[in-house]
Amino acid sequence: MTDRNNVEHSSVAMTTETVDDVIQTTSASVMISSSSRGILFYFRCAVIVIGVVGTVANALILYAMVASKQHKKHILIFNQNIIDLFSCLSLVITYAVKFGNFYLTGLIGYWLCMLIISDNILWCVILASKANLVFVTIERYLKVVHSAWSKQKLHNWMIYLAVAFSWISGFLHINALYFFTSDVVDGVCYAAVIWKSQVAQLAYGIFILLFFSVCILIIFVFCYWHILVVIRRQARVVAGHGTAGPSTSQTQSHHVQLNVIKTMILVSAFYIISDLPMNVFTILTYICNNFITLLDVYFSLLFVSFFYFCANPFIYAVKFEPVKSILLRLIPCKKTAVQPIESIKISTRRRNQILK
Repeated sequence: MTDRNNVEHSSVAMTTETVDDVIQTTSASVMISSSSRGILFYFRCAVIVIGVVGTVANALILYAMVASKQHKKHILIFNQNIIDLFSCLSLVITYAVKFGNFYLTGLIGYWLCMLIISDNILWCVILASKANLVFVTIERYLKVVHSAWSKQKLHNWMIYLAVAFSWISGFLHINALYFFTSDVVDGVCYAAVIWKSQVAQLAYGIFILLFFSVCILIIFVFCYWHILVVIRRQARVVAGHGTAGPSTSQTQSHHVQLNVIKTMILVSAFYIISDLPMNVFTILTYICNNFITLLDVYFSLLFVSFFYFCANPFIYAVKFEPVKSILLRLIPCKKTAVQPIESIKISTRRRNQILK
């Protein structure tokens, strides 16, 4: 741990007078007054609600994918839902611990800061989600646009390697960042704010914006645009054959493929919408060293960024047909609606036997 004198002479947006009014986040140091701490309380409550709802929803989606055997057909999509489940669990655990407002001392306080209060575990999983979403997009692109090549070259071990890389990359990235820019000062955890220079801080902010927003947006647009072009071309070919159309199995396979692509386009678009504003906000705080944020803007952007993990399962439930059909079976009213039809069939069959 460092003492207060070391913090005062470091090149961070933190001074002796403001150190008690700083809320630690992974992206910025946001200064608030004591009168505004009520906003922080309600924000943490809302995040915990998001985490609980997202945990339940993602668990249902995972169950539906296993029940419909889709976890074997779409390994990366299944991994995406596992990551989203852990993200929601991390939200609940992290923000529940923050309610304690512990005075951090000793080795236990240091590791509690580094792993939980600093959002370390949470953002490890969040970055794993971003990496895996890129792999899902690339996989869909190869299977649709370069279908012949993917059948010969795209093996299962490559998919499992992508799954492992998404988890490991998030862990290495966040821990490398936090253990060099975070510390406990006078019992308070400061996460990702103790930089050696403002240049390093700004360089990292630019990297986050370019890689996790601009580059990923380019990948999404490039891949899904080419996918939609190929699907449209295939539809024209099918229409051109007239009556000699494809078999029922081919039509069903094409429908399933299109359904998966529509689902992932919605998930990817929602990721960009929820993540880009927060990354732009991060750059603004890094450029303006004495930048005092409006709390409602800051918490709104962070809330939307977290809401992504809670909303994802509802997209799968509405758009992903195999998952949707399993979930509909869990609704009691759906089961009772089917029962009279079955009884009618049985009674009709018995009547026919009697007549014979």
